[in-house]
Amino acid sequence: MNVVVVGLGIIGGSMAKAVSEYTDCHVIGINRSDEALQKAMECGAIDEIGTLDSLKKADLIILGVYPEVAVEFIRKNAHRIPKDCIVTDTSGIKSKICPALSAIADEYGFTFIGCHPMAGKEKNGFDVSEATLFRNASCIILPCNAPQEKVDFLSDFMMKLGFGRVVYTTPEEHDRMISFTSQLPHVIACSYVFSPCCPNHKGFSAGSYRDVSRVANINGVLWSELFIENKEPLLAEIDTFIGNMTEIRNAIEKGSRQELAELLNKGKEIKEMLGE
Repeated sequence: MNVVVVGLGIIGGSMAKAVSEYTDCHVIGINRSDEALQKAMECGAIDEIGTLDSLKKADLIILGVYPEVAVEFIRKNAHRIPKDCIVTDTSGIKSKICPALSAIADEYGFTFIGCHPMAGKEKNGFDVSEATLFRNASCIILPCNAPQEKVDFLSDFMMKLGFGRVVYTTPEEHDRMISFTSQLPHVIACSYVFSPCCPNHKGFSAGSYRDVSRVANINGVLWSELFIENKEPLLAEIDTFIGNMTEIRNAIEKGSRQELAELLNKGKEIKEMLGE
């Protein structure tokens, strides 16, 4: 089977490495910079440096590029994609990319299925990609009205790459949940390190500082696109967070130990109930 990976950053690069490591597929890499392609060839992540014509022999195309780039790439090259090919993406936001790529797929006869691997690192680029990145992670699959046998195929394929489970959802539910589980933590982390105390944290910080600030090491270009694409759900989560913070702030300001203790215990109870 020919797998074409478009974009060899941390996710696309890790996909290429995992496919090469855990399957017998022939992996073809397409990337705008030659440096990543050469590195991918040297380490065995890909078997071939592809061209646009390589899409003509693809059985599976994995898009490891920004959402807008992914849509534009498929729109320009849809005529090259075989009708029996599955196209999937790795984007963190789905409400725009899924309808756009589904429409192109319907027009040209191939299959599009949305995908979001719930894995990553604070750093980006091919150099930090690894075949084990997806080990035991969740893989979110968005069927987008694709034939069930194609959805089952992609789900089984992703499990071969090390994912621990597959979760099925819609673009709308995906984006609502991701605004809470992924995007809001990045907003909080960036806001946290804006504090004038941050440059002087050494010697005063331990696990709490590391936990809250970790994902402030962010790709601003990518995440600004994701935040704005998911504006409404993310703004709702930010407003909820501000409201919760305000409750705690007001209890501190009033010096109300009972009210403050109740709020803190409520957080503890929720965390213990969820178990993770």
